[in-house]
Order: sequence, then structure tokens, then C-alpha cells
Amino acid sequence: MKYTLKMNEITTIKITKETRERLNKLKEYERETFNDVVNKIFYVLNICKKSPEKSQKILNNIDKRIKRRQIMKKRMKRC
Repeated sequence: MKYTLKMNEITTIKITKETRERLNKLKEYERETFNDVVNKIFYVLNICKKSPEKSQKILNNIDKRIKRRQIMKKRMKRC
């Protein structure tokens, strides 16, 4: 989901700290933006309407990448 945003295409939304933490936990990589995370959520929801099986596969893959990121983060802290 790489693309360039112009300044006039960006807005700010207020979210709770809890929501921010939940979004952080859904990041697949460290520099992934909240915009990317929210778009990913929308994408999966749209797929879910059309093909629940496919959306489950997507969610499983996302979950694997998130877990892999967490493992790598723990390993980096040990070094």
C-alpha cells in the first residue's frame, strides 16, 4: 500500500490511547502507518463480504507476519 499523499489529502482524527495501541498491534512492520493499517482493515472487511474463506486466509497471513515481527523485536532487545 505504498503511495504518496499530498498535504491537502491528509487529515487528523482523534482516537483513544486504547485504539492507538490496538492499531499498533496490527502493524506488520515497524514503519507501517496507521493509515495503512486502517486501509488494510477496510480491505479485509470488503473481502469478507465477498469471500469469507479468502478473508480468513488473509487474516491468517497478517497474523503470521505480526507474530514474526514480535519475535524479531524480542530478539533485537536481547542483543
